[in-house]
Amino acid sequence: MKSISTLFIMTIFIFFSSCQDAKVEKNISMYSETWDQIINDANLDLINADNFTEDITLVSSPENVVGIEAFKAYYSNFITGFSDVSFSIKNVFGQGDDLVKHWHYKGTHSGNFFGIPATGKTVDLEGVTLVKMKEGKIAQEQDFMDNLLFMQQLGIDPLLNPGNVITIRTVYENFAKGDIEAVGAVMDEQLVWNEAENFPYADRNPYNGFNAVVEGVFTRIMNEWDNWTLKDMEFYEMTNNQVLMTGRYHAKYKKNGASLNLQMAHLWTLKDGKIIAFQQFADTKGIADVMAK
Repeated sequence: MKSISTLFIMTIFIFFSSCQDAKVEKNISMYSETWDQIINDANLDLINADNFTEDITLVSSPENVVGIEAFKAYYSNFITGFSDVSFSIKNVFGQGDDLVKHWHYKGTHSGNFFGIPATGKTVDLEGVTLVKMKEGKIAQEQDFMDNLLFMQQLGIDPLLNPGNVITIRTVYENFAKGDIEAVGAVMDEQLVWNEAENFPYADRNPYNGFNAVVEGVFTRIMNEWDNWTLKDMEFYEMTNNQVLMTGRYHAKYKKNGASLNLQMAHLWTLKDGKIIAFQQFADTKGIADVMAK
């Protein structure tokens, strides 16, 4: 009787192990084929509900990328940002619904990549991804790679944060659309704002908090000037989480109808994606002459 029980248990164990092995192999096959087509064939449409769970999550910093559309938008940067792409999975293994893949990626930076203009440089990287599957679909991923090496291969100073330029560009775009709420959304509560010395709106320097800026700068500009616009803008990533924007102010002074065409520069300081300081530099005599006509 004992031998029969032992044989029964062993049979169940072998059967269970065989089922688990088949499940892992099925997950590996589905996962490998899906990502091969997404990256090598540039087929972003495969990021869909057939292959990924609705709440697919890319574990990332400072915040996770969640949902099919957000996940697709994230990886579109790798499709549009690089050409001559070669992506391969060097090794993949798993247990149950958990997979680990060792991958190799190579490509030429020929397009916009998360706001970074094409550099024409080649990247050649390896990394590891932890994967969670759910009912035959990809549910979660977390990548591990040498980000410092990645930036160096792109020719980017590792002390810089390219995301800062994207943030500041967006501020100007929202300001141009009149979306002051969106502009304020990226301002830190402890924002310190300074207009150039002797500029008409420097009388309340420093402005503390975005509401003070709206009241003391933006509102007065709208009340006193017509068509206040910024042109010829250029953005420069600086160290210490700073971004410099150079350009020109164009406007018409309401009191006398005189036109303004003034050189200026803005220095922004950011922390954790929020703007904590602003410093304006401008031709203060030029604006004074326009207002005095």
